[in-house]
Amino acid sequence: MSELEAGMTGRSGRRRGGAGEKAGGESARRVPDDPEATAREVCLRLLASSPRTRAQLADALRRKDVPDDVAEQVLGRFTDVGLIDDEAFARAWVQSRHAGRGLARRALAVELRRRGVADETVNDAVEALEPDQEERTARALVDRKLRGTRGVDPAKRMRRLVGMLARKGYPPGLAFRVVKEALADEGADPDDLPDDPDPLD
Repeated sequence: MSELEAGMTGRSGRRRGGAGEKAGGESARRVPDDPEATAREVCLRLLASSPRTRAQLADALRRKDVPDDVAEQVLGRFTDVGLIDDEAFARAWVQSRHAGRGLARRALAVELRRRGVADETVNDAVEALEPDQEERTARALVDRKLRGTRGVDPAKRMRRLVGMLARKGYPPGLAFRVVKEALADEGADPDDLPDDPDPLD
């Protein structure tokens, strides 16, 4: 066999081998050699960086190709020893996001459900946020934004401020009342303000 023929054979052989490996890699699902150890390692690493819900950890294990039965076993063990606690996660999330971002109960519930927290747990957590506390936060948010809207038409100011509260999950009635009172306290003529919150939703 000539050197040219040998080179052609070698190159074609490598091409065939590479294609076969690629096809096999795409079709075969790679299961970890020790899926239980992998599951424990993934969960511990994620929990060390920040609290996670059981659903978030389950998604992470699925991405690592940990079999479902192994994942459930490890997640159950972590739950039993208190490393996974969706109730505590939800309570802490509500207090943190309300204090830090001013989010109201409706927005907080949406965020928790996106993280896989069960409806009953979500409801219990957001109900712990007292209506008075929610209203105080709404008033503080409006007070911080008032200065930046001075000089704007009163009706437009109201729409902007009510819209800001709506994006944070505050009910239209509460948002409208808080904003109208804040503008009146600042000297706005109540007759220049809309009477109905519906057009502001």
